[in-house]
Amino acid sequence: MKLSDLDYPLPKEKIAFFPAEERPAAKLLCVDRASGVCSHKIFRDLPELLKPTDLLVLNNTKVLPARLFGKKPTGGKIEALLLKELDGNTWEALLKPGGRVIDGSILTFSQNGIILEAKVLSSPVPDTGKRLLQFQGAGIKEKLHKLGHIPLPPYINRPDQLSDQETYQTVFAKEEGAVAAPTAGLHFDKPLFEKLTRMGVEIVDVTLHVSYGTFQPITVEHIEDHKMFEEEYEISAETACKINAAKRAGRRVIVCGTTCVRALESSVNQAGELVAQNGKTSIFIYPPYDFKIVDGLITNFHMPKSTLLVMVSAFLGYDKLMAAYNTALNSNYRFASYGDAMFIA
Repeated sequence: MKLSDLDYPLPKEKIAFFPAEERPAAKLLCVDRASGVCSHKIFRDLPELLKPTDLLVLNNTKVLPARLFGKKPTGGKIEALLLKELDGNTWEALLKPGGRVIDGSILTFSQNGIILEAKVLSSPVPDTGKRLLQFQGAGIKEKLHKLGHIPLPPYINRPDQLSDQETYQTVFAKEEGAVAAPTAGLHFDKPLFEKLTRMGVEIVDVTLHVSYGTFQPITVEHIEDHKMFEEEYEISAETACKINAAKRAGRRVIVCGTTCVRALESSVNQAGELVAQNGKTSIFIYPPYDFKIVDGLITNFHMPKSTLLVMVSAFLGYDKLMAAYNTALNSNYRFASYGDAMFIA
């Protein structure tokens, strides 16, 4: 598969800049995985599409306010996107503009009398631009939460708002560490969960801290040459046990979001069973791929030429995926992180 195969015309007006007024009010395009036939629903109709025997997997990662705006020693503006906490007060980060920021520079982030300083420890890592920042002083996490902004994806071309702190976070988020939301999960609210639970759907969670790897652009023409960066994940013994039991019983495992898929498919042993573990994954799923765990997928509509689009193509099939996206475009579905959803099963 070539990168050019994964391009499609996406008018800017089709990209959702804001979420639906109510989480489950998003549109839901249902696609039959075998035939590719599409039908139109609303996300709150999901209980009609699931079976009481189904098991639903969610990603419980929580988004950090990981975007900081500050100044260089020269007084010039600087933006930092924190990617991962390493040890002490040291973080991996991306700087913008970062090319002329030299090692040893002190960056200053301040607002409303709160001051946070960070020392640049490294030169840019080739091909990624990653830098190491060491924050100075005490109370770093508290200051980050007061100074940091929600890191909306670049295609949501607007400043973040106070409301994004709630709407760009799933209602089941609890393990802080992501720099982007597992956006397929944004459509759930608590009443919808209660309805699914009452009808018998078993719900489990995994953790994959969404980072730069998920949104890293593909820069090679041949898809299989692309290398993903690592992201941290955790699958508990309880979750692994329940998923394995469901698979043995022939029940469907419905996975919410491509991040969950990456965690699950990274943890299958040679016997085809899911293994409980903490780890790092750089798995890149592209056609053809034999999915070991996933029977059904809930996902949003992804940007052209993205690794996320590649994965959904592997699950549904390229021709059926392109036909479904064409249906969504012609039916005024909203695309990307704050947009509408697909259910493929």
